[in-house]
Amino acid sequence: MPEQRKSIAQHYHERTKYDPETIALQSQGLEWDKQPVPFKEYKIGSTYDLKPYLKSEPSALRAEHRQWQRLSQLLFYSYSLTAKVPTMTGEPIYLRAAPSAGGLYPAEVYLISRGTPLLPEGLYNYQPQTHSLINFWESEVWQTLQAACFWHPVLDGTQLAIVTTAVFYRSAWRYKARAYRRIFLDTGHLLGNFELACALNDYRPHLIGGFIDDAVNQLLYLDQEQEGTTTVVPLADLLEVNQNLPGSQTALPSATQTQYPQLLDDELLGYCHRATKINADNADLKVTSEPTQLDKYNFPFCLKVPTATTAIDWGTHLEGLANTILKRRSTRAYSGFDLTLDELKALLDFTYQPQHYTDQGLDDPDYFDLNLIETFIAVSGVTGLEEGCYYYAPKAQELRQIRFKNLRRELHYLCLGQELGRDAAAVLFHTADLKTAIARYGDRVYRYLHMDAGHLGQRLNLAAIRLNLGVSGIAGFFDDQVNEVLGIPADEAVLYITTLGRPR
Repeated sequence: MPEQRKSIAQHYHERTKYDPETIALQSQGLEWDKQPVPFKEYKIGSTYDLKPYLKSEPSALRAEHRQWQRLSQLLFYSYSLTAKVPTMTGEPIYLRAAPSAGGLYPAEVYLISRGTPLLPEGLYNYQPQTHSLINFWESEVWQTLQAACFWHPVLDGTQLAIVTTAVFYRSAWRYKARAYRRIFLDTGHLLGNFELACALNDYRPHLIGGFIDDAVNQLLYLDQEQEGTTTVVPLADLLEVNQNLPGSQTALPSATQTQYPQLLDDELLGYCHRATKINADNADLKVTSEPTQLDKYNFPFCLKVPTATTAIDWGTHLEGLANTILKRRSTRAYSGFDLTLDELKALLDFTYQPQHYTDQGLDDPDYFDLNLIETFIAVSGVTGLEEGCYYYAPKAQELRQIRFKNLRRELHYLCLGQELGRDAAAVLFHTADLKTAIARYGDRVYRYLHMDAGHLGQRLNLAAIRLNLGVSGIAGFFDDQVNEVLGIPADEAVLYITTLGRPR
């Protein structure tokens, strides 16, 4: 019996793997004269300057100023410029609150207003270089958004929604077809910041991944060959009693496409994005299986290390969290010195056990489906923990050792020769069984998996910075060799790597 043809998401994943024999061809020189600008410009529109509201509240107009301040700070702690880095070309790189592969920032942030005392109904784009909103369309738009989101119940009771999009070429310029992975990892980083920035400002974000792509794209007047919607995030105002809303379904399935033409490398990204859209005519697709409720792997006779620990303290009124978001930087080099087991436990606790932080004012974050994400950790230098590879079981809150070995040399190789892999004290791998995930959500799950992995990665980033540790995400690695070296099942597709250690 012939084997069933792989879906487009599986095909894309296989085609964009890095392999030692072909990596040189996949890493050809960049066309610097075609480097994209990571900011969107509008020729017309009304500008709302948000910078004055970052300052302390004046005695006059207190209520209105506070409303502006909350919105200003929400966007500031999510995606604002936080540093200016000089370069040899003379053009500086502006870093933002959320990390992005190569500093390319493919994500754009839009705000849709139903009509509030602050913002007339219409469409707004966030301009991070000036920390402002530009109102580029002022008209009734909310009902169109509701229809595009299949009348999602949260949109009935909210007045504002964030929409994130991706400008594909910003990442594809450097990473070519594999950029699609990085785009959604970067979007996941941004979602992690949105969630925490909302907590700082008394909002609750409600994540929506299931929407009619073309309808939202058209609503925002996007050039769909260049830019596409990635998420819709209604903002519930927690200071309004009627907006304290229950959580709702975040992910809907798309079709699974197994019939597709032969594609050139430069056609893969665009085709995959179009194939993972949800259309009005396949909106009746349903999730086909129940989520797994138990930790996936329970290896017999393995060493098991409990990870329950004291929660990280984010300070009075979460001041420590606000400062950490702005301080976050990707570590460029590690000292090679060990972490302690308590530090590793704290990192895992904040990332995977959000219920331990509700008393500090942090809600359980929305994800698409964390049951599909697995976590493996290669330990090279953690005091109190044997070297080797561990599976992290979040529900049991324990590490389960699956391989006994010092893997520093192999990690250096797997991370494309980056010293971050070699010198890190621990390297964390997010993986997923693509076949199982696609059976549940269709090809669109490829987006969901990478956004969830990026969201988890951003929580790791912030926890590490809060503990004065080093952290850096890596999206470039030898895919198949990761499974071989770590001894993890071949069905687990590697989504993301996060290195952890002491900064040099």
